[in-house]
Amino acid sequence: MSDFISQFWSNYITVITVAGILGCLLLLWATSRTKVNSAADNTTGHVWDEDLREMNNPLPMWWVGLFLITIVFAFAYLVAYPGLGSNAGKLGWSSQGQYENEVAKANEALKPLYARFDGMPPHEVAGDAKAMAIGERLFMNNCAQCHGSDARGSKGFPNLTDADWLYGGTPDNIKETITKGRVGNMPPMAAAVGTPEDVKSVAHYVLSLSASPHDAARASQGKEKFAACAGCHGLDGKGNTAMGAPNLTDKIWLHGVGEEAIAAMVNGGKVNQMPAQEERLTASQIHVLTAYVWGLSNKPTPAAKN
Repeated sequence: MSDFISQFWSNYITVITVAGILGCLLLLWATSRTKVNSAADNTTGHVWDEDLREMNNPLPMWWVGLFLITIVFAFAYLVAYPGLGSNAGKLGWSSQGQYENEVAKANEALKPLYARFDGMPPHEVAGDAKAMAIGERLFMNNCAQCHGSDARGSKGFPNLTDADWLYGGTPDNIKETITKGRVGNMPPMAAAVGTPEDVKSVAHYVLSLSASPHDAARASQGKEKFAACAGCHGLDGKGNTAMGAPNLTDKIWLHGVGEEAIAAMVNGGKVNQMPAQEERLTASQIHVLTAYVWGLSNKPTPAAKN
């Protein structure tokens, strides 16, 4: 990585910034020393449109004073705060640091709100109306961008309401997914399957597993070639949650259905990633969010009344 890191841009910004401030100072100094011979009517002698003349009035001293104060402030600011390339400033302030401090303060203030749910199992948290209202807001702020506001997902983004889970649907599975994220990787399998015609036959066999519309003759030819896929999806095509291999028998298609869509997956493979949330959310927030997501496809236990 050292080949791609250089001080050039840091120095470039520093030179431009300092030169700009010194340029303002030089301009003030130059104009204060420039003397214009004024006519008797206090004009510079320049005339436009026959009678439009330029007055020879110097800048008011208060205006000059404001310029000087601005220059002094600029230098003081650049000493204290970032602004000169990679220089961090004497105060060590950064927008990232300020953000992290504000988040930490907010999380500390919210601790009492989440405390009552920390000791409850997720299926009970899912039955608490107040917890679910909090979970819904957490979901909208952190998950809805991919999974949709109704949690039904879209092409490439799983539906969280249908009880079909790539990595398992227990609260522990869901919490692990939210906390650590997931990276799903289906490698290109065309070479292992065989010819392009073999790939099409496998596509029809996969369609037959869920009784989706397919060519029965092609499906029978593709059954043997499906052995290349069974290592992840299983001989029965029901998938493997330990490695995120989808169930091919349930008519739930994350990346599209039909010969063309399935053949494209076999030929090109697919990499999908869900980002980890452990640096964005606290453990208590993840606990409530886990219960909310689990409750989208399960029947929660009603919360005990106090």
